Amino acid sequence: MEVRLASVAAPGRPVNEDHAFAYGDLVGVLDGVTEDPGLDSGCRHGPAWYVRRLATRLGQAHDAMPTASLAQLLAVAIDGLRRDHGDGCDLTCPRTPASTVCLLRVDGEHVEYLVLGDSPLVLDCGGRGVEVIADERFAHTIARLREAALVPDGSQSVGVGALVPQHTPGKYRYINQSGGYWIAAANPQAAFEAVTGTLPLRGPARVRRAALLTDGASRAVEHFRLTDWPGLLDLLTVHGPAELIRQVRRAEIADDTRIQSRHKRHDDATAALCLFEEE
Repeated sequence: MEVRLASVAAPGRPVNEDHAFAYGDLVGVLDGVTEDPGLDSGCRHGPAWYVRRLATRLGQAHDAMPTASLAQLLAVAIDGLRRDHGDGCDLTCPRTPASTVCLLRVDGEHVEYLVLGDSPLVLDCGGRGVEVIADERFAHTIARLREAALVPDGSQSVGVGALVPQHTPGKYRYINQSGGYWIAAANPQAAFEAVTGTLPLRGPARVRRAALLTDGASRAVEHFRLTDWPGLLDLLTVHGPAELIRQVRRAEIADDTRIQSRHKRHDDATAALCLFEEE
């Protein structure tokens, strides 16, 4: 497996709250949840610290438990990270540092994957075409909150900017619970709520390429329509992850509409491309 990575902080942001890693046959992309201004997280650490510690803990778990599932590895990593916080951090606070998780691992003749939160996995599966593995629960929660921000006649009860509630307290009522959405934070159970599966590395429907993306990179398709998913894989293969991020930045700069589906003009962006050997 050949792996190519790129991760770039949003313009003007001093710290990148995304993180990407390749640890042997384990590849991961993490997107730290940006802290809401004015809201106490109960923790002295921030999302950038969290994603880097989570990556370290995943690598340690992978070394210690090479045959464990990705969900088991993530659960152990989250549990270990609880100890890394030390005294003084209130891990029961729903705003404690958190991250999305997109993992891929080569296991013999199969690829194993895990997706938790809005960091999708895009797979070139040969005869089956391109498949997108996504965890839609956060988007569904946001849609419910957006709908609740409308008055009964369908007009907006608040400004357009306020309709996008990624940065409002309302989302925290739904975090890491049934009927809401799950994310890596302080509860290891979240790992077992992730979208998981395996796909073959042999045969006509084998996985040939895989892209792990944070939402700052996937917006190339989902928001700006710069290309489609097969086109995104081709762009990554020919020009590399850094070029995908450059194209997203150009689109962000050119877009002055701030459409409702985006809550901020720029975001940290991370992409990992995995290329698998021919049979």
